[in-house]
Amino acid sequence: MTAASPASAVVFAYHNVGVRGLLTLLDAGVDVRMVVTHEDNPQETLWFDRVADVAAEHGLPCIAPKDPHTSEVLAQLEAAKPDFLFSLYYRQMLKPAVLQIPRRGAFNLHGSLLPKYRGRAPVNWAVLHGERETGATLHVMHEKPDHGPIVDQCAVPILGEDTARQVFDKVTLAAEIVLARSVPRLIAGTATFTPQVHAAGQYFGGRKPEDGRIPAAASAMQIHNLVRAVAPPDYPGAFFDSPAGRVIVARTRPAGHARHARHPASPTFSLRLHEGQIWLDAADGQTLQVLGATLNSQSLNAKVWHSLLDTASLHPLP
Repeated sequence: MTAASPASAVVFAYHNVGVRGLLTLLDAGVDVRMVVTHEDNPQETLWFDRVADVAAEHGLPCIAPKDPHTSEVLAQLEAAKPDFLFSLYYRQMLKPAVLQIPRRGAFNLHGSLLPKYRGRAPVNWAVLHGERETGATLHVMHEKPDHGPIVDQCAVPILGEDTARQVFDKVTLAAEIVLARSVPRLIAGTATFTPQVHAAGQYFGGRKPEDGRIPAAASAMQIHNLVRAVAPPDYPGAFFDSPAGRVIVARTRPAGHARHARHPASPTFSLRLHEGQIWLDAADGQTLQVLGATLNSQSLNAKVWHSLLDTASLHPLP
């Protein structure tokens, strides 16, 4: 690279972080020589923007291989002769054969404050565990996931009723901030690299729709956090199977100091209708107000409850 030529990169990207990250690199004057993304999964709710569309708008070469490690893809990457590689919410682990191609290093944007929440679905896990903040981290890529030294981080708050989608939107902005202030330092050679203290974090795996099943003996806050972490329509939702059918609990609010805030502890949670409102009585004796729910895909409110149910409460099946 001469003094007059821009830094070059190949970009592996998907999802909103991939879109905003790619635009940030272009805005910084990076010569993006190839974009690698994914084909969309028709079985997934696609609530996010498409990296392939952004690449097309900017006339960037873009491929979506099932395996980025084939000899054909490796040859294309090597021919691009990139200074850098950036992985922006790309969903496959990149092996050393790819990571060794960029002349000045490979870097990944991860949706947590590493070393916390290494691995898959970091935003969902953070909400599920009731965290009050998370963020985005740019780090050096190693063969091990989310393992390398940290270049920069940006934290965002998680409010008590934020859903995973709302937190993800904040993390997307944090990722853009981190990348925008880190790229000039990487290009100039002035970026600092802080080793991770891996013992201070934990690795988490991917999540499946079945993981949204509400445990019968869960506390009210555990249920509230699960509801937020998988809230529809962006995610499958927290649910339980009752004698009347499947109930998806889409939104809850801790009852706080309301009259119905407490009830006798019980082995399992239950839903009940009282004075036109639906309440979830958790096993720990605390209550949640249910602000959104469906029964067999039909919106569940007081009117529907009276028309479809001949019971005062709904309990999960054993």
